[in-house]
Amino acid sequence: MPFVRIAPIFGVVVLVFSLTMGVPYAAAVALHDGTAALWAWSALFGAAWGSIIWREGRRRAGPQPDLQPRDGMLLVVLAWTVLPALAALPLLLFYRQHGGQLNFMQAYFETVSAMTTTGATVLTGLDALPASVNLWRGLLQWLGGMGILVLAVAVLPMLGVGGQLLRAESAGPIKDARLTPRIAQTAKGLWTVYALISLACLLAYRWGGMSWLDAWIHMFTTMSLGGMSSHDASFAYFASPRLEWIATMFMLVASGSFALYFAALVKRDPRRIWRDAEWRGTVVLMVASVLIVAALLWWRGVEADPATALRLAAFNVVSVASTTGYASTDYLQWPVFAPIWMLMLSGMATSAGSTGAGIKMIRLLMLLKLAHRELARIVHPRVVNPVALGGRALDAAVLYAVLAFMLVYGGTIAALTLALLLTDMPFDTAFSAVVACVNNLGPGLGEVGPAGNYAGLSATQLAICTLAMIMGRLEMLSLLVILTPGYWRK
Repeated sequence: MPFVRIAPIFGVVVLVFSLTMGVPYAAAVALHDGTAALWAWSALFGAAWGSIIWREGRRRAGPQPDLQPRDGMLLVVLAWTVLPALAALPLLLFYRQHGGQLNFMQAYFETVSAMTTTGATVLTGLDALPASVNLWRGLLQWLGGMGILVLAVAVLPMLGVGGQLLRAESAGPIKDARLTPRIAQTAKGLWTVYALISLACLLAYRWGGMSWLDAWIHMFTTMSLGGMSSHDASFAYFASPRLEWIATMFMLVASGSFALYFAALVKRDPRRIWRDAEWRGTVVLMVASVLIVAALLWWRGVEADPATALRLAAFNVVSVASTTGYASTDYLQWPVFAPIWMLMLSGMATSAGSTGAGIKMIRLLMLLKLAHRELARIVHPRVVNPVALGGRALDAAVLYAVLAFMLVYGGTIAALTLALLLTDMPFDTAFSAVVACVNNLGPGLGEVGPAGNYAGLSATQLAICTLAMIMGRLEMLSLLVILTPGYWRK
């Protein structure tokens, strides 16, 4: 059985994940916020279960189980569904200890949202929460941004399933391109680049005026394109144009492919970043959208000062387009074109290999080139015109995979929207909530817009949105494939 084969590896992943609770524990001890015990008990609980799963798995499957390529898919799905339940434990303990109202579905939604870098929240009174709790929410996003399992491949090459994990975890239509000869080396390289840019972001936020705690939390949620803040007012709390421009720059950087940055670093050729068609498409689309929205705000009289209009447009458009979800103002009060266009951008503006979600810019470029070829074939039926990207002709299998993904992507949004409509949720809220969750954006329209959150949703509605977040993070197919009968056949 697949469960038996992957049990030893999954036990190690649970054990390693439990150790990350040492970060909020250290913060609780240093700041004396009274939460140290709940972090210690939660970490011990997770470590105990991880050890049990590992030991029983080794007993039943042997020390070196015969792993199959499909085992990586099951391990990834288990990680993104089970680990958030463990991550929710300290939240439940904290709210029970302090008499707050937080049930398991709400806590699970919160941690799934954090780990999938969605940034949707059901919590209020964020400013009054202990520093360790807000730090945990941010750390979950940072770890989820590059992927818990990619981290495991980087630091635990003895797992022996690196290739399957990296392909299952990676986003985008081309998952088999190696940047280094060894999978573990590739994962370490990606995490090194991720950590270095994160350090630059941390120092920039501190230079911009944030406290060290806010700088750490917002670095975590900026680099992961998650957008959870430690303040109810989100980024508007700081009221700092300097910090908004810093955040805009790093959100744009995080929207690009970390694999591309790693390749440019290894080859010592930064020019290859701009030569990448996907990166150029990401930058051009975002910059053009910022200019259009800024012009609209100034033309409609929302902002009389063109510089202020440009700053507000740059921060909020890049935030939504990159699937970060920060807000410096309630952009639902802008002309209706702006928030609708921004919501659409969240599905296509980030690069494969970034910490963002959605269909990714590379798929959009492939679809546009495929449409262009079909138009040419209508005029010239016998023309030989292969679909090429970056000077390379694309295999038919890749194009079929992109078309299949788009079909599943559209079908998922439609089905989950209908499921929310069955709960009597208004259409604009239901549709935008599903799109925001599938794209791992966070804020949508209506009740779940930038001025609200998901606290008012019922348990059923939260469950549907939670499923949407997990499906979006795993790009649908990785989750759906384990539900097919063929997956379970020997």
